[in-house]
Amino acid sequence: MKKYVLVGTGGRAEFFYGAMAEKYRDTCELIAFCDINQTRMNYANKLLEEKYKHPAVPTYLASQFDQMIASEKPDTVIVTSIDRTHHTYIIRALELGCNVITEKPMTIDEEKCQQIIDAIDRTGGEVRVTFNYRYAPHNTKIRELIKNDVIGKVNSVHFEWALDTQHGADYFRRWHRDKRNSGGLLVHKSTHHFDLVNFWLGTTPDTVYATGGLHFYGRENAEARGETEFYQRAHGSEKAKQDPFAIHLEDNPHLKAMYLDAEKDDGYQRDQSVFGDGINIEDTLGVVVTYNNKAILTYSLNAYLPWEGFLISFNGTKGRIDVRIVEKSYVNSGGKKSEEGQLEEMSIKVSPMFDEPYQVEVEGGEGGHGGGDPVLLNDLFGVPVEDEFNRAASHVDGAMSIMTGIAGNHSLKTGNAVKVNDLIKIK
Repeated sequence: MKKYVLVGTGGRAEFFYGAMAEKYRDTCELIAFCDINQTRMNYANKLLEEKYKHPAVPTYLASQFDQMIASEKPDTVIVTSIDRTHHTYIIRALELGCNVITEKPMTIDEEKCQQIIDAIDRTGGEVRVTFNYRYAPHNTKIRELIKNDVIGKVNSVHFEWALDTQHGADYFRRWHRDKRNSGGLLVHKSTHHFDLVNFWLGTTPDTVYATGGLHFYGRENAEARGETEFYQRAHGSEKAKQDPFAIHLEDNPHLKAMYLDAEKDDGYQRDQSVFGDGINIEDTLGVVVTYNNKAILTYSLNAYLPWEGFLISFNGTKGRIDVRIVEKSYVNSGGKKSEEGQLEEMSIKVSPMFDEPYQVEVEGGEGGHGGGDPVLLNDLFGVPVEDEFNRAASHVDGAMSIMTGIAGNHSLKTGNAVKVNDLIKIK
């Protein structure tokens, strides 16, 4: 039985520790938590005991990471901390002889990415990145259609991702709003989408051009639309009560315990105004990518739309695939994990070059992210099964997904196209 410790007990942590504490008790053992916030770790232990009927585990502050590894002797470290700290825990875990499972994005810039790659080469350790969207049945079906040459060689992809005013806005309330923490949405969010393109087409990015900016959220944009009432955070604000973009932590027992009650430890405010100052990430983005197999991608991301999901068109030498996915909107940790990314609408249409178009049937999956979450968790913690689609993502997959966004960030700054190989070297 493998032993696991988890670093970062915020919004994404329960997805992992809840699975280990409940369904996968026979194959893995959760043995410790690590975080900068003791109150949040205490709450995670409370959930372990009361919700999952699992014994509480020892807790260690971030400054005690090495001590935790020495005392608990885990096989694997699970990293679900703030994005900008991923590389710190990944590299140190490898140096101390552990393998790593990390939330996406693997890290936020090319320097940190190179440091992770060099540490893996140096230590021989393993890093897996948890791309749950790969495991969603509809996304796997797309990979199968392309792999089976249904539309021939894919020469171009048009990919539009819509974040709605509930989920999309949430990135502008939290630590993600500072690009130093998250790399912006091109890295934090779009890493999912860029990984899917790599996965679907079996290729990697070569050249990236990006444009965009902060066009909806932020105080300046609100003022330009005529807004005159502002506040810093929702908690304690009368003005926030009239704002449909506000999140009220005190009304949700889970969010209150995880964030509002934990503020005394580190000062982190989960409910900042999306129309406040200090936001330096983009909410409107367009990207053009040329891949090493000569395919091209046109991609857009908007974070303030009336619905959530994505539209994709694959143009091949034998035809075209059109995909429309509408997802159930959610706020991170604001509801049931199984509701995150649940499908409300799904359509995959194949249009052969010289035949009638037809709809592709896909068996629906239970659980979050379109049914991908349970399959991913079994792949991580259950009994391994052969996977013809090779959905388990390595550190190279993690690097190639974020490098599209990282190169895009450089392009946003310079106005020029950026070569991925000029930023990072993988042996």
